[in-house]
Amino acid sequence: MRRPSGLPFLAILTASILFSSPLGAQSIYSSYGGWLNNQGMVTGGIGIATIEGQSYFTMNLRPELAFGKFGAGLDVTLRFDADTGDLRNEDWDSSYDYFRMLRYVRYGFKQNPEPFYTRLGALDNARLGHGFIMNYYNNQLIYDQRKLGLEFDYDFGIGGFELMTNNLGRAEIFGGRLYYRPLQLITQTPILKNFAIGATYATDIDPDAKRKTKNRVSVFGFDAELPIIKTPISKLALYGDVAKINGYGSGQAVGIEFQLFNLSGLVNFGAQLERRFLGKRFLPSYFGPFYELERSDPDSNRTDQLNAKIASTRGIYGRLFGSVLNVINLLGSYERTDGVPRSGLLHVEASIPNTVPSFAARASYDDRAVDKFSDVFKMDENSAARVGLGYKMTPYLIMYLDYVWTFEPDPARPGAFRVQKRFEPQLALSFTFPVGGGR
Repeated sequence: MRRPSGLPFLAILTASILFSSPLGAQSIYSSYGGWLNNQGMVTGGIGIATIEGQSYFTMNLRPELAFGKFGAGLDVTLRFDADTGDLRNEDWDSSYDYFRMLRYVRYGFKQNPEPFYTRLGALDNARLGHGFIMNYYNNQLIYDQRKLGLEFDYDFGIGGFELMTNNLGRAEIFGGRLYYRPLQLITQTPILKNFAIGATYATDIDPDAKRKTKNRVSVFGFDAELPIIKTPISKLALYGDVAKINGYGSGQAVGIEFQLFNLSGLVNFGAQLERRFLGKRFLPSYFGPFYELERSDPDSNRTDQLNAKIASTRGIYGRLFGSVLNVINLLGSYERTDGVPRSGLLHVEASIPNTVPSFAARASYDDRAVDKFSDVFKMDENSAARVGLGYKMTPYLIMYLDYVWTFEPDPARPGAFRVQKRFEPQLALSFTFPVGGGR
């Protein structure tokens, strides 16, 4: 496929670098950039959308609520063909499409040090443990095949769990992690009492959507974590992971992770650095940002990649995230296998939340085939991106632009996908109302 000019992406990447998102993807994907802080919002608008060269008149209604740790959002969008006036069939061609009107319902924030978190609907950044098996999995990558997923985490002190499924409408991907702090009941030594061991299991029972084929993929692993520092505002931990893909190879990783939580209400910051030792026929972060595309595309099938990987290698993984004054937020991660061309996997997110008067922005970008720096500026079938800009013209009127580079099924190649581009300018009405509660 011919690569388009890097100019459109330059704007996306610039926004991603300057205004990246942190602790919870709901801030990135909130309607109209998220003028939302412990209040309700009802937005609606009309506009024009361009999807793969076809123009559509659009009408939408996007109510959102946020009070305390609870949040919810709907996304009801109608697109009418500009030539025929017909409703876009791909948006409503199955009963499950109606459930996808629920953008999300959540309680708590996964990245924050809170004991309980759950999210129903869009899973933009599903992660288990340190991310060695599942890292930033996205069940919304293919726009016309968006799924209603579930995350549920609970930490009850001496132990806890993380659970997820990508699709409540059909059994596909399931994952979970159990962890236990065995020394907590027998010592009060700050370092030792927080030592934790964990076990993770994730499986895709039906990668190619054909129930009769026996191609289930399962990954299991174990981890240990030793927090050197653990306070209400900071955490510094050493960790190690081992994992195996059932029927294939195994790998190990050691790393260090640091987090600074809400320092004086001004700064959140985190960093992770990991060294990986990858055995034959093993891929780290098997369930990653592009997995929805790779699970059923015969040209990039993950099991084919496993069979082709016959050598043991090493790799590196790094992650940075944070926010300053709740104005500039950031999240970025990068992983690469030593000596393997185009093995770089980049994930960046971006947002300016509702603290900047009259203006908000959101952006995200993934690239799964980075070889050199210039590759980051070339958007192709290895890229997925979204950027939105909003300007509040009056207390009730918002001008909003949304650009999405994602994927759709390719009718010429059954089981494969092609790039889908959407551009939607909208003029929206917004009404807010207090719903109470503080975070």
